[in-house]
Amino acid sequence: MSLRLLIDEDSQAKRLVELLRDAGHDVITVREADLMTKPDSLVLDYARQDGRLVLTKNSNDFNILHRADPNHPGILVVYEYFDRSKNMNYETIVKCIANIEESGFSLTNQFISLNSWKY
Repeated sequence: MSLRLLIDEDSQAKRLVELLRDAGHDVITVREADLMTKPDSLVLDYARQDGRLVLTKNSNDFNILHRADPNHPGILVVYEYFDRSKNMNYETIVKCIANIEESGFSLTNQFISLNSWKY
């Protein structure tokens, strides 16, 4: 299964984008969508209009947007910790997305912590 993803500013590292594309996902970054420095509400609006899940590390702002209007293709959040050794690397992020896909879990209208899918 391939997901349509919009990668937020804080997550658009070239290596992560390459790994996601290599895994078969249809990926566009906020840079490619001309959304750099735009408000998160516009990023989510773009994702809604283009049928893409948002992948972000900005849990606070996107959680607020999700609670205000939970109608969207889905928001995938990567939580980061002060103890950097607990943070997920790019390969693990891609694996967590694969774990969600394999489970058949519906992503539509969901705010999902990828950290919870690490196994």
